Amino acid sequence: MTLLLAATVGTLFGSGAYLMLKPDLLRIVAGLVLVSNAAILTLLSAALQYGGVPILPLGDGPVSDPVVQALALTGIVIGLAVTALLFALAYCVYLTSETIDLDELSRIETRREQELEQEELSV
Repeated sequence: MTLLLAATVGTLFGSGAYLMLKPDLLRIVAGLVLVSNAAILTLLSAALQYGGVPILPLGDGPVSDPVVQALALTGIVIGLAVTALLFALAYCVYLTSETIDLDELSRIETRREQELEQEELSV
């Protein structure tokens, strides 16, 4: 079971890192989501312990740690909020520049800077 979780975390993290290297804003956001999910799964698998219910343990056996589950849930909520913010920022970039390609955005920004420098020199 631990090997399966390690392989899953490695696949998620590797896929997320690969997507974050692409010059496209949507793929960068998707890669960040995958890396965030890999971190949450790593946290859960590191504290993997089969035991009784933490609220009302019956017997003297081991008890699951509720703190790890609470941290994972907090990470999921924060990840969702960050994802929504990044999608909104990518949409604003698309509205202003009509592209989400980072190379094209760099060319547009360079062109705008050159136009501003020429206006300053002409004044």
